[in-house]
Amino acid sequence: MEPRITRRRALAVGGTLALLASGCGVERSDPAARDPGSRLPPPAETANSPEQTRTPSGDVVAIGPIAEGVVADPRTGLVAVGLRDPFRLALVDGASGEVRREVPLSGHLRHLQLEAPGGPVLVPAESANALLRVALPAGEVISRVGVDRFPHDATATAGGSIVVANEFGGTVSVVEGGRVVHAFGNATQPGGVDAVGERVGMVDVRENSLTVYDIPGRRRIAELPAGEGTTHVVTGPRGRLLVADTEGDAITIFGLDPEPRMLDRLPLPGSPYGISYDDARDWLWVTLTATNEVVGIDFAGGAPRVAVRLPTIRQPNTVAVNSATGRVFVASPTEGALQLIDA
Repeated sequence: MEPRITRRRALAVGGTLALLASGCGVERSDPAARDPGSRLPPPAETANSPEQTRTPSGDVVAIGPIAEGVVADPRTGLVAVGLRDPFRLALVDGASGEVRREVPLSGHLRHLQLEAPGGPVLVPAESANALLRVALPAGEVISRVGVDRFPHDATATAGGSIVVANEFGGTVSVVEGGRVVHAFGNATQPGGVDAVGERVGMVDVRENSLTVYDIPGRRRIAELPAGEGTTHVVTGPRGRLLVADTEGDAITIFGLDPEPRMLDRLPLPGSPYGISYDDARDWLWVTLTATNEVVGIDFAGGAPRVAVRLPTIRQPNTVAVNSATGRVFVASPTEGALQLIDA
């Protein structure tokens, strides 16, 4: 099906896109965030996506400058997308692609998660060094908590704690009752985080490792090698953690019981980066920034297998799936667009 291209709003991108086209690569390339004498390699980056050679699947809607960071809520049907110039959160009708409202933010973001189905949305506002919580469907900022430097990702545990990975602070904050109650300080450069019950997995993008924390016990359980250039993590089937090894062209799969350990490694050429799990169908969706594709990996049959490959808009940095409908959403900072795919 030919995509439906709409121009619902002007895309005032201009020179800003030239600076931010590589998404996460911009902030991670900040000289102030690096130690030139470090023994560690620089963190993995998204691929600089080539020009499109195929028509993107589904519908494509223009949404606004630097569209990066996306999460889909199965209860309200809304899709939250991070935008810039100015910093804001767009709440999009996941069925029609229409922007329902925009929420001004105090800083930019690159990743979003839900605290629970129905919201609120967890917004790590990187340039504001703060965690924001945005209610759905109202779009109100209902709380703001100062954390450490450059919060990159945030996740909620089963017990109600919110855990924030502070990329340039080298810490992982635990937020409870509207304040930081603990900080793990053993990280080098925290990236993605996700929770399995009361445990949280954090990808360190300089160490290329997965660290697992016991949040109620305030302790680090394990730190495991996770690949050649890891970036993000998401909770998958049977309480497993799935890690995008962007430079290693693979998805690494970890189990947590009885002890954290690597279970498998699925080769996935194309610079895998954005990841989102559909727990209703046992499918993992992964964007390949080197090939402008999104891949559906089927976990339902036991051993994971690549079930579908679909062409995307250029620079597909982030992806989300609505587990109630199965619809997939891909956001692109270079296109300023959101892609809606019924897979």
